[in-house]
Amino acid sequence: MSFKTADLCDDFSESLKICELEWKSYGKKKKFNGPICTVKVFEDNVLVKRALQTIPEGSVLVVDGGGSKRCALMGDMLGDIAQKRGVAGVIIYGCVRDVAELAETDTGILAIGSTPLKSVKKGQGENEVILRFGGVEWKPGEYVYADEDGVILSEKPLF
Repeated sequence: MSFKTADLCDDFSESLKICELEWKSYGKKKKFNGPICTVKVFEDNVLVKRALQTIPEGSVLVVDGGGSKRCALMGDMLGDIAQKRGVAGVIIYGCVRDVAELAETDTGILAIGSTPLKSVKKGQGENEVILRFGGVEWKPGEYVYADEDGVILSEKPLF
């Protein structure tokens, strides 16, 4: 089903959370939605890769990278994994790299910026925890809707 976040806000504003961050879109899909799966890391993308390899098809992976712009938490290889597994989207409070290749990925990818440096590979972080950034709480199992106007969250599916 097609949707516009602006229309969803008109219809459901009393029950939505509106993310206050302005995102940059890096994937081919500019509009995506699905149940939230979360990862919290800092300059380490090992758990991001594991999550993309295991979350259910149609899910949206939300990554709290602490807002770091020092290194990328996703690049072309993780973009390929997301696309092949049918992940609806990835939202990263951090950076991506391999921007030209990600633009060809048939997945929604939002991040706060890009940088060419790869992350460390220590495997540190947390999975499926409540994240707090952008003025909202991102809870695993709730729903996110993203398009060119912004990102909204709902406890329940809206359609």
